[in-house]
Amino acid sequence: MFIQFPLEKRRKMIERIQEYVYQEHGKEIGEIAAENHLQFIFENIAPFIYNEGIKDAKKVIEDKLGNIEEDLYSLERPID
Repeated sequence: MFIQFPLEKRRKMIERIQEYVYQEHGKEIGEIAAENHLQFIFENIAPFIYNEGIKDAKKVIEDKLGNIEEDLYSLERPID
């Protein structure tokens, strides 16, 4: 797995999966089954979400750098 989560966060994610399965399907699943679902999500779905987050962060940084570049040009003094 690419990202490691602390045990407490991982347990919370497993609980959320268990709750979701129960609410949507009326079935209770155990911790191991929920962890298998979580592992599937990490391996097959999370990379899409992660990559979109990276694209968003890249856009923010590019915008900030563009603003800095404009600010620096505005500080230039004319040379005769």
